[in-house]
Order: sequence, then C-alpha cells, then structure tokens
Amino acid sequence: MENFYADYYAQPRPGMTILSLALAVLGIVAMWKIFEKAGEPGWAAIIPFYNLYVLFKITWGNGWKFLFLLIPIANIVFAIITMVKLAKAFGKSGGFAVGLIFLSIIFYCILAFDQSQYLGVPEKT
Repeated sequence: MENFYADYYAQPRPGMTILSLALAVLGIVAMWKIFEKAGEPGWAAIIPFYNLYVLFKITWGNGWKFLFLLIPIANIVFAIITMVKLAKAFGKSGGFAVGLIFLSIIFYCILAFDQSQYLGVPEKT
C-alpha cells in the first residue's frame, strides 16, 4: 500500500500540465490587453517583476510601491487594495473588485475584453 501512493504521485499528469499552461497563457493575454488599455506596453505582461511594477503604476500611480509586496502580512493587504484600485481605475464596482480578488484570471479576462476604459489612477480606495 505504501508504494501505491508513491507510484500514484510520481506519474506525470499531462492533463493538469496542459490546463496549467493554458491558464498561464490566458492570464498573460488578459494582462497584456489590460496594460494596453491603460496606455502601457503590453509586452510588460511577460516580464516578471516588471509586470508588477506596471500594474502598480496603473493602480497606485507609483510603480515602485510593488516592493511593499515583500513585506509579510502587509503584502496581502496591498494585493487586495491593488485589486480594488484596479477595478476603480477601469470604472468598475466593489463587487468586481471582489471578483478580482477571488477569481483573478476570470475577472482579468472580463476587464481585458469588455468595453471599459482606463480612467486613470483612482484618488481614494
């Protein structure tokens, strides 16, 4: 019985790999479109850390604030506030912000492919 679990988890799962890659590509495409809507270069979505810089520039007005994500516990708060600010930057409601927090990939796609316009950096959260 002990070897059953070792063998089961050691086997490759091509279905999960394909699903993971598809979600990653979908997330990159959605972020690319969001960046272009906000007047930023779309290719920034594929560069690690720089994509966070651009996202924080769109939402906070200062891209360097993404460094707050390195602070334990505070990073959760900053990530949530950033999603709220992202929703407001495109004229969306608080309910949409909740969707961005809990179902990011789906709501990134909605934000990327709907008719919303970038309104600028929100003044208040």
